[in-house]
Amino acid sequence: MATCDAAATVCSGTDCLVPPSTYNQTLSTVLSAVITVMMAIVMFSMGCTVDARKLWGHLKRPWGIIIGFLCQFGLMPLIAFLLALAFDVLPVQAIVIIIMGCCPGGSGSNIICYWLDGDMDLSISMTACSSILALGMMPLCLLIYTTVWTSGGTITVPYDTMCITLASLLIPIAAGMIAKTKFPNFAKKILKIGSIFGFLLIVIIAVVGGVLYQSSWEIDPTLWIIGSIYPFIGFGLGFLLAWFVGQPLYRCRTIALETGIQNASLCSTIVQLSFSPEELELMFAFPLIYSIFQIVAAILAVGGYLCYKKRCSRNVGESVSEDGEVQEDIQKYRSRAQDNYGFEGQEMDRGK
Repeated sequence: MATCDAAATVCSGTDCLVPPSTYNQTLSTVLSAVITVMMAIVMFSMGCTVDARKLWGHLKRPWGIIIGFLCQFGLMPLIAFLLALAFDVLPVQAIVIIIMGCCPGGSGSNIICYWLDGDMDLSISMTACSSILALGMMPLCLLIYTTVWTSGGTITVPYDTMCITLASLLIPIAAGMIAKTKFPNFAKKILKIGSIFGFLLIVIIAVVGGVLYQSSWEIDPTLWIIGSIYPFIGFGLGFLLAWFVGQPLYRCRTIALETGIQNASLCSTIVQLSFSPEELELMFAFPLIYSIFQIVAAILAVGGYLCYKKRCSRNVGESVSEDGEVQEDIQKYRSRAQDNYGFEGQEMDRGK
């Protein structure tokens, strides 16, 4: 005769009550803690690229930050809302898509920005500002876009988690800036190690999460479709908006990254705090899907850009050997690759 599962708490013959599994929630908590510590180390190395004067310049003349703000809390929640309506998903699935769209930028954008020769000062200032502004903008955006599917106030915004995330971003970056000032040679070595380690960490997190999460692949195919196209839409529209208002291309890349790369771990925390285990089964995997495809987009961008750099370097060698002098546009490219650009006088390099 069949017997009850060993984990059952109430048994009557073959009728058993098994408590819901907390494996995914526990794994998410552990991963979040590990990620926070490891990302703090990576952010220290990223801080070694930041020039305090240039960072202050972005804060005094925050045109790039304003564009990023419009993309982060204007475009992304609206795109999430339209995707949820277009694909006619379940209410809880629509809510998790919108929560993802309302999250601030993730620190992974700073790592990818380094590899794409973006504006590191702008990237870090945008990540910090979006994390601070999210304390007010997330509840507002959620109130605006989720009332179609749920009543206001049912979604819990974890302000303590957001503050911890902000601290784990700002403190290591400040330490890296100090290290760059006082120990420049040491900072260069840390930067090389941290940039490689950070890129590998992003990939490992996605792979580990996809393998270890229970039933992470047994979800509605519609969520796979939305999760796969949503990051690319964010990257593309962020780039186009920055280009449309006249930003140079290296800043367009930076703003695109800050738009498309979201804080997926914060999204996971919010849904865990706000919904029942039954609802989590329908929505918990979406942050993981988004993370996977935002990393795929980032890897494709880095791979394409490195090929472009290699081709430009080859063109430099050809022009020197044939003409005895380097073409002006290639000279600009080389100087950009070696220097993070100052805030002042950058606008003239519109064609970069």
